[in-house]
Amino acid sequence: MSLTKKYSHKIKTADELKKIIGPLPRAKKVIMCHGVFDVVHPGHLRHLLFAKEKAQILIASITSDKFVTKDKYRPYVPQELRAANLAALEMVDYVIIDNNPEPLNNLKLLKPDFFGKGYEYSSHVVNSKTGDESKILESYGGRIIFTPGDIIYSSTALINSDPPSIGLDKLITLMEKEKIKFQDLKETLKNLSKATVHVIGDTIVDSYTHTSIYGGQNKTPTPSVRYENRKDYVGGAGIVSKHIRATGAKVIFSTVLGDDQYTKFVLKDLKKTNVESKVIIDSTRPTTNKNVIIAANHRIAKIDTLDNNAISDAILNQLVESTANTKCDAVIFSDFRHGIFNKRSIKKLIGAIPEKTYKVADSQVATRWGNILDFPEFDLITPNEKEARFSLGDQDSGIRPLAAALYDSSKCKTLILKLGAKGVIVCKNNSHEDLNSFFVVESFSKNAIDPVGAGDALLAYSTLSMLATKSEAISAILGSLAAACECEFNGNIPVFPQNVLNKIKEIEKQAEYSG
Repeated sequence: MSLTKKYSHKIKTADELKKIIGPLPRAKKVIMCHGVFDVVHPGHLRHLLFAKEKAQILIASITSDKFVTKDKYRPYVPQELRAANLAALEMVDYVIIDNNPEPLNNLKLLKPDFFGKGYEYSSHVVNSKTGDESKILESYGGRIIFTPGDIIYSSTALINSDPPSIGLDKLITLMEKEKIKFQDLKETLKNLSKATVHVIGDTIVDSYTHTSIYGGQNKTPTPSVRYENRKDYVGGAGIVSKHIRATGAKVIFSTVLGDDQYTKFVLKDLKKTNVESKVIIDSTRPTTNKNVIIAANHRIAKIDTLDNNAISDAILNQLVESTANTKCDAVIFSDFRHGIFNKRSIKKLIGAIPEKTYKVADSQVATRWGNILDFPEFDLITPNEKEARFSLGDQDSGIRPLAAALYDSSKCKTLILKLGAKGVIVCKNNSHEDLNSFFVVESFSKNAIDPVGAGDALLAYSTLSMLATKSEAISAILGSLAAACECEFNGNIPVFPQNVLNKIKEIEKQAEYSG
């Protein structure tokens, strides 16, 4: 049995708790302590133990996720787990998740005999928050008690110095909340092959040139390296198509390539992997190639061969026709801003999408100016944090406010915001005050070798999972697991369902052991 289930009987709503403790005067005194309790540390324990000594009933109140603003990525522990952590403590009788920025409303509702505050809040000059709380307690005869403060710990400092590994706990909590079992994830993998997807986007040939350093930097800061070998991979929208095909699903891939050696490589590779391609050859531009020079396991340089100018009207018309006439369950616009997608072309391409087709967009701005907001009212968008901040012109907001703003601005139905090594945060509706609007899935990559292409794997598996289940949670989980698998590969190669299944089984074993 998981932590959240085992102690759920102690986690109450404020209204439920009001009935349990009853009105003043009470036979049993009640004390309430409020805080974030992101990581429960010795300072918290001393605080709660002292509070319990002052009353028979101890209520621990925690700030809900959306009102935690101490850091861009806080809270580290989601509210359900924070509540369960406190409920597991013997001295805590009840826990409530406060869906308000301050505990004032619940103080008025519950009227605890005492309100326990940390020592750092007691001083000759009472801060405004404590003053407001004090007025409420005084209005019905309650009072504030300050706990001793000879030892003060900081959750932020503890998290920053050595973040606890709770990805599994977060996942189990999410799955319980969404009533998802590991078997559901396995069954979904089997059903991914039933879809037909049309991928439209820029092809990139990712090259890895391996070298060894043998001299240089005597007269100029230029390392001398000896060529060892080179490996080419189909990347960009091409690898998105290969991920989809790897699941057994049918994929049609529309792209623009140059008239060069890379085109021959791409066409041969796509044919070998049974990707149905609708390639348009543009002899005026090269096939995009990004060549990374690697020496001693370090990427010392990257040489890009590309033309970012917009495609011609003639080629655009061919892509529009292909979009309109291709029957599919979903269309994915995989935008790297290397010619296909621009202000002029995007509206025409969107307008050509057949009705009732599931619409997905991913706009990557690593070296170009792109904007995920150019794809309004899509069913699913999967930008990363940098792309989200770029599109909104927002460098400072926390992740939840950022995700909420992007969700509202894009008018999408589902947002999977990629956070790199921190995993993803998902926004699934515009009721951002609702506790169920957001959820987080952490990364499950164990031995990250090469993160290139992880977002493409997530895009493919999340899209297919949404088509198969319409579950944002299953989509985000399988997409994240596919991304984790890709990180563990050297090079941009397709992720197969068996890779994801192995990851699921590994996590399931851990979950059974922890339970």
